[in-house]
Amino acid sequence: MDDHTAISLPRRRFLASSAASALVIAFQLPGAAKVAHAAQDQGFSPNAYLRIGADDSITIIVALVEMGQGTFTSVPMLIAEELEVELSKVKVEPAPADEKTFGHPLYGLQITGGSASIQGAWAKLRQVGATAKQMLVTAAAQTWAVPEQECRAVGGQIIHGPSGRKLSYGKLAAAASRLPVPAGAPLKDPSQFRLVGTSAPRVDTPSKVNGAAQFGIDVKLPGMKVAAIAVCPVIDGTFGSVDDSPAMKVSGVRQVLRSANAIAVVADHYGAAKKGLAALAIKWNEGKSANFSSKIWRAQLATALKGKGVVALNEGSFAKANAAAARRHQAVYESPPLAHTTMEPINCTIHVRKDGCEVWLGTQAPARAQGLVAKAVGMAPERVVVHNFLIGGGFGRKLDADYVETAAHLAKQVDFPLKVVFSREEDIQHDAYRPYFLDEIAAGLDKDGVPVAFSHRTAGSAVIARYAPAWLNKGQDTDAVHTAETPYAVPNKFVEFVRHEPPAGLLTGNWRGVGPTHHAFPNECFIDELAVLAKADPVSYRERLLAKNPRALAVLKLAADKSGWGASLPARQGRGIALVDAWDSCAALVTDVEVGKDGSVKVNRIVCGLDCGIAVNPAGVEAQMESGIVYGLTAALYGTLTFERGRVVQSNFHDYPPLRLNEMPTVEIHLLKSGAKPGGVGEMGTAVAIPSLMNAIYAATRKRLRTYPVAVDQLKA
Repeated sequence: MDDHTAISLPRRRFLASSAASALVIAFQLPGAAKVAHAAQDQGFSPNAYLRIGADDSITIIVALVEMGQGTFTSVPMLIAEELEVELSKVKVEPAPADEKTFGHPLYGLQITGGSASIQGAWAKLRQVGATAKQMLVTAAAQTWAVPEQECRAVGGQIIHGPSGRKLSYGKLAAAASRLPVPAGAPLKDPSQFRLVGTSAPRVDTPSKVNGAAQFGIDVKLPGMKVAAIAVCPVIDGTFGSVDDSPAMKVSGVRQVLRSANAIAVVADHYGAAKKGLAALAIKWNEGKSANFSSKIWRAQLATALKGKGVVALNEGSFAKANAAAARRHQAVYESPPLAHTTMEPINCTIHVRKDGCEVWLGTQAPARAQGLVAKAVGMAPERVVVHNFLIGGGFGRKLDADYVETAAHLAKQVDFPLKVVFSREEDIQHDAYRPYFLDEIAAGLDKDGVPVAFSHRTAGSAVIARYAPAWLNKGQDTDAVHTAETPYAVPNKFVEFVRHEPPAGLLTGNWRGVGPTHHAFPNECFIDELAVLAKADPVSYRERLLAKNPRALAVLKLAADKSGWGASLPARQGRGIALVDAWDSCAALVTDVEVGKDGSVKVNRIVCGLDCGIAVNPAGVEAQMESGIVYGLTAALYGTLTFERGRVVQSNFHDYPPLRLNEMPTVEIHLLKSGAKPGGVGEMGTAVAIPSLMNAIYAATRKRLRTYPVAVDQLKA
């Protein structure tokens, strides 16, 4: 991969600068352009995912952003597989902001998230490679005046079998560019894969190791200044007043900018800007949410849970079956709000000119950022060019672009490029938080303790209703209830979502998933509670309920077998299991913990069984699962995010800590071989890690925790 990861050309200039005799296969997903054009032809549709140069260079345009999850490797693998070229021969470029052209194949929006990159790319982008290969074969056959069936693609060349003649893709580019684009080029059978299914090294790793990789925060431009920003600390509060003079006395400070709810000090470098900002005594208008707190938020959710919501699932009759049950059990679980804490803090560089605007950043939603900037600076979106860089962690935070809009309101006040950097404190205290949820779960059991009725009622924020209201299904936020019904066979199921939003200005968003990463905790811990009532082993109990779900049963058994489930453990050590069936994948996780007499929790070992369909890049899948597990453990052990006086109390890693290196357990990922189409894995580890840990803590202490982070005081001997 080229070290420069940002596209710095508008689309028209990008096309004009391409090699004169290059073959560009233009695709509009879904659907395809009718004709392929040489790159110098300005009349062709610019939605190109593949460019083959006369010099045999192969460039793949990836619309799914790279934020550490490996899309710049796995997505090109799909195209390279069908195109019959080695991954090492491919150059990767990120796509520009263009939602119509580069919208997600599943979502339509130009976003990267929802564990859906490979799911969306699987068929559509393999088709890009297959179509190009077919056109190159046709071009070669016409050049040689031979039947196409006598020609085959191998290693970037077309070979004529009977004569042994060869032509490279570059030599065929001009001829192929004059051909019509065929519809429905055949895809390879998975049994023929040479690249997909092998562990390929990440193409972005070398530049990250040698320091050449460029993230949004690394941007340096001629004449650029840097701004340190303070946003009103109170929810929905606004800027009041300030005396600029203390900041202007700091060497390197140039000016002080204001927006509706923020103030920024502009300087030659961040150190001066930060020092200037610290010198200011800012007066804020705190507004009507100044008394808001976590206690109030929870009480509001509890009240909401008593009311009626939207029924998402109603199979059989829960009320009748529950009333007739031999035994009934109910519990309320609480999932706290959480911050993202990406390693690269929020930042954005914007240069507003009279003739247009340019934006440099790392975002999961380039078109969304483009639209918000355009609105803020009063320009048409096509006049705003977004240069999207590598992202130092997204986790859903950078699906939102509220911080980009704030930066735009500041940048339009100056005539030079302005880099706006949000400190770690500002980042944590002005996040798009994982919503606060309360879950009321109930089950009716037969005489053997097997559930015959299951009810799950959730109260919380509907992120999709805000982010993409077009995705609502008859008013139902499908992500908010996704997986709420559990993967277990229960004849009578009822799921209801009661929407309750926090005060205006308190933004809730995607946090490495929403539905499954929230529901897995109450669901899987509740299943453990039912196993205890039935005096059954948690694995055996689940096996009985998964008789009609062979996929989930297989990963459950895989994780249990590999972990040595059933072996005795010393006192205050426990082993817990959890299962998640989501994102077209299925995972089971076994966690071994040790709980000290002081209540401290040490995670010793984690064993995962995973069926994610065809693993395009198995090493990448394992890395994503490990990453998700770390994220989940961090939330379960340390995710304390509290509100007082309308403010977030926590501010940095001293009071909102991540899992440390010395706390990292041994992790084993065991992939179940599958011929199914790929599922998502980016959020799976996070979803399954939290309940597995909590169930292990119960096994070690016989103390059931129905919220997190882990309350050490409750676990003391």
